Amino acid sequence: MTQTDKVLYTGKTHTTGGRDGASRSSDGRLDVKLSSPGTSGAGTNPEQLFAAGWSACFEGAIGLAARKMKVAVPADAAIDAEVDLCLVDGAYFLQARLTVSLPGLEHDVAQALVEAAHQTCPYSKATRGNVDVVINLV
Repeated sequence: MTQTDKVLYTGKTHTTGGRDGASRSSDGRLDVKLSSPGTSGAGTNPEQLFAAGWSACFEGAIGLAARKMKVAVPADAAIDAEVDLCLVDGAYFLQARLTVSLPGLEHDVAQALVEAAHQTCPYSKATRGNVDVVINLV
């Protein structure tokens, strides 16, 4: 494990039943039923949770980059995240697309924010070299 100066936060969950079970955070704020993708189950799935977490973190990283560049993030900024569960030759893997909307910003400024966010977002760092990622700026 990497040496760290300070742990800012630790998310803790307890999961039972795997993809067809349930997951609950230690503080009770997250309490979800899980279902395998493509089934009629009532719950969400790990890929949806990963997409939600990554897009929220990425938008936060855009905000950090914007503050450093002294640029205001548009109030209607949005990120659509897609995380694919794939199978090739019996091996599972993920691939992802982030579609970023920063309306009202010059394209060059928006692109600089997206590139900076992709360098600082912890999810982007964790997936780099492990998950094929396409980031589209619209």
